[in-house]
This record gives sequence, structure tokens and C-alpha cells, in this order.
Amino acid sequence: MKNSIRSILILIIFFCNLTAFAQVKERSYSRADTLRGSLNAERTWWDVQRYELAFKPDYTHKTISGSNEILYKVVMANDGKIRMQIDLQEPLTIDSIWYNEKSKLRFEHVGSVWYADVPPQKNTALNCVKIFYHGAVHQAKRAPWDGGFIFTTDSLSRPWMTVACQGLGASVWYPNKDHQSDEPDLGASLTMTIPDTLVGIGNGKLIFKKKNDDGTVTYKYNVQSAISNYCIIPYIGKYVNFKEEYPGEKGKLNINYWVLDYNYNKAKTYMPDQVHKMMKSFEHWFGPYPFYEDGYQLIDASHTGMEHQSAVSYGNKYKFGYLGRDMSGNGWGIKWDFIIIHESGHEWFGNNITTKDLADMWVHEGFTNYSETLFVDYIFGKQAGNEYNYGIRKGIRNDSPVIPAYGVNAQGSGDMYPKGGNMLHAIRHSMDNDELFRSILRGLNKTFYHQTVTTAQIENYFSKQAGYAYAKVFDQYLRTTQIPVFEYYIKNNEVFYRYTNCVDGFNLPLILKKEGVKTLKIIPAQEWGHLKLLPGQESLLEKSAIELMYYLGVKNKN
Repeated sequence: MKNSIRSILILIIFFCNLTAFAQVKERSYSRADTLRGSLNAERTWWDVQRYELAFKPDYTHKTISGSNEILYKVVMANDGKIRMQIDLQEPLTIDSIWYNEKSKLRFEHVGSVWYADVPPQKNTALNCVKIFYHGAVHQAKRAPWDGGFIFTTDSLSRPWMTVACQGLGASVWYPNKDHQSDEPDLGASLTMTIPDTLVGIGNGKLIFKKKNDDGTVTYKYNVQSAISNYCIIPYIGKYVNFKEEYPGEKGKLNINYWVLDYNYNKAKTYMPDQVHKMMKSFEHWFGPYPFYEDGYQLIDASHTGMEHQSAVSYGNKYKFGYLGRDMSGNGWGIKWDFIIIHESGHEWFGNNITTKDLADMWVHEGFTNYSETLFVDYIFGKQAGNEYNYGIRKGIRNDSPVIPAYGVNAQGSGDMYPKGGNMLHAIRHSMDNDELFRSILRGLNKTFYHQTVTTAQIENYFSKQAGYAYAKVFDQYLRTTQIPVFEYYIKNNEVFYRYTNCVDGFNLPLILKKEGVKTLKIIPAQEWGHLKLLPGQESLLEKSAIELMYYLGVKNKN
């Protein structure tokens, strides 16, 4: 009996390990997934130019009411036979839709998709619809991971409200075209009417504050830059403010810190210290902060944090690491505030450069994960960066590919964070030219400034600027769950080498070096290759040293 159980356990372990390297079967997607994630006829004829969002929350009843005026440009003439798709998730409901402030439109809905009947639209015309809505709103149970509106209290039991809705979608709390590819090119405004005992904060800059006669106050904020729907976020609570002008690469940058009143004393020194180090390192690696016109805000939040453009939410409890924990496990991750650094890194990758389809979210999360390594590198040195990057590798599960199906609002594996960061670290070392690598990162942020992109654009730009075809390297780490293996053996003062467990054509260069020894450059293929070793170069073929810089397995066949 014991032998039978042992055999079964061995089989279970075998198949578990086998599936870790196999492609996961594609899940089935619903019509709702397709309507949300695809660019269909009801979406593609119009392009969002601006959102004018206004709302009023009811903390007691957990409801909201408001309106969103959408200015749009007609990019394909519509004879009136193609409707307009508006997204607003249940249980919220649309009350009315007005066209150009003159006529009321008929509409119907299927679940969270609302179809408005529009009159004929001429190509290039600018028109607007104003949508009034209200109702109970989906509440987040474990923000920011599940998403929704957040009605909670601070530590003194006072009302505290915000939203976290990446992935779930901004349509969870206001009507819009909920697709990442269509950002409002001319920015957005957020107007909130709240109890006058609280303070309201939004993205960008405050336009006005108006005290009303009914015990409420109205705040209006404006963003000049294009912005992702899920980044437009209110923060409402017992906030106090302190501010500064940061001497950045493009000049003076307005920085506002919004903290709960009882956090003021510790925040006054803690936040600027981390923000200054972040700005200095990221402007070095990525180029100027992308939203000088809208400023930068760091705001206390009831959840751990999110990358809301120009209004970064912060909930790391004023602790270094992630809530006091070292994500690397080797000491480097506990020397700085993970949330301030990571979420601010998204200002460049995620907010400045935004992917058209949710499936390409690795561009947001992989590059931003790697911003942590680059921050450690800049502040503590290159070896520290190598060690930090290696340390976070333990979080890679290889459970499914980083890039999932397109057009169905699907997110890939959580490996998009550490695996994406380790892939970029491997590419950086394979180039052996930090100035070139830095110029590519800065070039990405300049070339795709305030744009939505595809992974193909990012991958092709990398290869073109590096002067090397990295397509198969991206395929390996983004589209499979295999960990490539570098195999080698040494015979008669020659090294023989190849890659196994990899896609056809995988060609990541390995640059092996240390002081006092001539650098060894190897570009393995799937067939055995060989090179003559110079004096001392055998010592470069050290498993731990190779794995520190490259995300792959190393096997000595001697």
C-alpha cells in the first residue's frame, strides 16, 4: 500500500512539473468579454477626445450619481445605422443620454454594454454626448486586486473614499468607452461634490473649490494630457497638503503630497526623500517625467497603491520594502519604499506608454518591475541591482504565458512582473552597453510619448535600436512558459555550447566578464557551437555568475 501511494505521489509530482513547462489551454471567453475587449463597429467609428466627469457619492447608502460628457471625433462616417457603445457596469444604470446638448438619444443595454442610437455623423466632425447615471456601485472587496469603489474609514473612523479599477475597468463607476486603446486625447476633468467636512483630490491640477449652501463642497480637477480611463480617480477624506517645486530635467515640477492629517508629521520628510530619489533615477533612465503640465501627486490611500496618472495612490504604511517585507529576500528590497518607487515607475510605462490591448500589459508591468532594479542600480550600485533582480526571480511561477488572448479583455500571468523584469535584465546584459540600453528606454518614452501601443511596436523598437534581432527572445519569455537552458562542456581548451528547452531560433547573447579576464561573448543556438578559450576564460563559465545576470538554467555537461 505504501509503495502504491508513493508511486501515485511520484506521478502527481511528475505531471505537476510537466504542466509548469506546457502551454496552458486557452480558456473560453463570453460575449461580454468580447464586447468589453474588442474594437467592434460600435466603437471604432468614434474617437474620444475628452471626458468631463462629474459625480456625487453617498457614503451612507453606498451609491453614486453623476454625468460624463464625452467629446469625440468621428473617424469613420456613420449614416446613423451603427450605434454607439457605452460601457457602464451593473448595478449602475444610465438615466439619459443627450447629443450635442440638444436632443435626447434612445438607448438600450445588454448587461454592462449600453447602445445609443445616434443621428448620422460626418467624418472628422466633433460631437458630444452627455450621459447621466446613478445607482448602487460595485464595491471592491480586496482593493486594488479585485477593484471597485471603496467606501471605508480611516483609523479614526472617519469617511474615506476612492476607487481602484485597473483590469476591472473604469466603467465600474462611470460611463465611458472602456478600452485601453482610446484615451481622451485632450485630457479630462473630474468634478466631485462631497461633504464639506472632507477634502477631494483628483488627477492633475485643482481648477476650483466651491462651497455650496447644503453642507457640501465641489472640487474640480483638470488633466491636460491623454489619460487611461482607469487612472481617473477621486480621493476623498480628511486630507492635508504640503507641496514643493522639484528641479527636474524639464524644469520646475509641481509636486503635491496629500496625506491624512495624522500622517502629516512622518510624511513631511519621508515622502520627499523617496520621491526625490525616484525622480532622479527614473529621469536618468527613462527621460523627463512625462506629465510636467499636470504635476505629480502622491496621495494616501486605503489600499496598498496604484499608478493613477499624476495622482499616485500610496498605502504602504510608511515602511520600506512592501509593507515592511523585502521582495528580493536578499536585503536590497528593504532599503526603499516599494510602492512609491514601483507605482511612480508606471508614470513612464503604463501612463505615458499605454498598451492598446490588456493582453499586452507586460509593457506596463514588466518595464515597471524592472524600474525597481534600475532604481536599486542607480542608488546602490550595479551589483546591488543584479542581486535585487535575481532575488525577485523566486516569484516567477511559469503557470501560463505572459501574453494571453487578444480582444477579450484578458490579462496574462502575474509573471508579467518579475519575468518581464528578468527578461529585460537579461537583454540589458546581452547588450553589454548600458548607455545604449538607457538610450532605448529614453527613446521609447520619447517616440511613444502619450501614445497607446502594441507589444510588436515595443519589441521592434528594441531590436531596431539595439541593432540585434531580439524577436525570439521576446517570444521565449512572453509567449511560452519554458525556462531556456544553457548547456556547455569544455574539451581541449574549447567550450562547446547550445540552448535547449527553448523556442526555435532563441538567440540571447551571453556576455561573460570579470576583471582581469578577456570578455567572452557567446551566442548559442539549438545546435552545438564552439569557441576557443583564452587564458582565464574557463573561470567565466560559472553557473551562479551566469544565472545572476540571465534568466535561464545553466548545465555543465562535463
